[in-house]
Amino acid sequence: MPGRVDGVATQLGPTPSRKGNRSFNHNGMGGRDMGVSLTKPFVADSRPMSQTNTMNLSSSFKNLAWANLAAQSAEQLSLAATPIVAVLLLGAGAGEVGLMATAQTLPFLLFSLPLGVFSDRHSRRTLMLWAEGLRGLALLCLLILVLTGQVSIWGLTILGFLGALGTVGFSVAAPALVPALVQPSELSRANGRLELARSTAYAAGPALAGSLVAWAGAPLAYALATALSGSAMVLLWRLSEPARSLAAPRHPLQELKDGARFMWHEPRLRVIFNCAVAWNIAWFVLQAAYVPYAFKVLGLSAATVGVTLGAFGVGMVTGAVLAPRTTRLLPLGRAIQMGPTLSLCASLTMASTLIWHVEWLAVLSYLLVGLGSTTWVITSTTLRQTVTPPAMLGRVGAIFLTCNMGARPIGAALGGLVGAQFGESACIALALVLFTIQFSLILRAPISQLMALPAQAK
Repeated sequence: MPGRVDGVATQLGPTPSRKGNRSFNHNGMGGRDMGVSLTKPFVADSRPMSQTNTMNLSSSFKNLAWANLAAQSAEQLSLAATPIVAVLLLGAGAGEVGLMATAQTLPFLLFSLPLGVFSDRHSRRTLMLWAEGLRGLALLCLLILVLTGQVSIWGLTILGFLGALGTVGFSVAAPALVPALVQPSELSRANGRLELARSTAYAAGPALAGSLVAWAGAPLAYALATALSGSAMVLLWRLSEPARSLAAPRHPLQELKDGARFMWHEPRLRVIFNCAVAWNIAWFVLQAAYVPYAFKVLGLSAATVGVTLGAFGVGMVTGAVLAPRTTRLLPLGRAIQMGPTLSLCASLTMASTLIWHVEWLAVLSYLLVGLGSTTWVITSTTLRQTVTPPAMLGRVGAIFLTCNMGARPIGAALGGLVGAQFGESACIALALVLFTIQFSLILRAPISQLMALPAQAK
């Protein structure tokens, strides 16, 4: 994937029709891209999606779901293996590891919005193919560097940046593509399956990477990650993207402005946006303080701290598994509110350790916040996909992604500042205040009155 997004948009774009609109065939392509044919034969189908073959759409979503699992697993393996390699092979310290972590975060802030515009202008399947190809190439280069003994901090940093850029493209396009592959009534179940894959990879990836590096060395971890990324590309290749008409492109800033205006003036999206930003700030305040708090105040061992952190992954997986049942049993508005409610309960549980230094309270806190975060992602994403016009799904999703990722360093910096000045216990109290704010934002919002999904936006 080229470094300049505008260049990608120019080369991958299909030819406009005489009416100024564009459309993709069922494989999401409009001819040849970058000089390489990525199209397959197809038969045009003029019926609306609700009348098209359900089995075909279901098969396409399954390809997306399995591709998502493979891609998420590849990402988590590499994210966990890279700092281990840096420390064990290069003797890296906190500064070098922090540099690599920053490089893996920057693409979300720099490229989410341009790629969101791109996904609304062009085939989302194409974007995901190129994005996953870039990630796979970065992983292959990491494998070669490790095998040849040429690994360096700067090499790990640059390749980590490129791999994260691929992650951004995948993360922007996938949620925007889902509504085209499933019926509106199946959105929640589809999002639950995608989130289950992410949660499973998040929970298992670090442990698997550590075990592989310890057992057989870093090459095996990177080889597995590269193979998983390649399998994701194969699955994406087999995915059929339904045809959609695209308006003639305008200036990217104007399209971003339209997406931001729509999001802010849609009251349900505005509430979700504000709550998500507040949640990310609160969570990273807690994250910044927890490990030193656990050691210094609670007196936990390293093994117990690991158990509490692992409880977050267990909660994420549990939330993804239970989400379909949750959305069936509760009105939609209440199901959306469950995420912030569980997060507040988690923060209250952690705050109780200021009084009772009991390790199981810390474990329960991380379990609840994992459960709440996954429930929130599934339900709020489903609502966002429903009320956002299909032509704006990429941009609106990218705005959410950019602001959520931007809120995280703010929370981490705030937690570090408060912790340095007043101690880790003050951070735990501050996190409780911030989680209370995110809960209050969603508690009294009109979104609580939603009984079911509204009509699909056109």
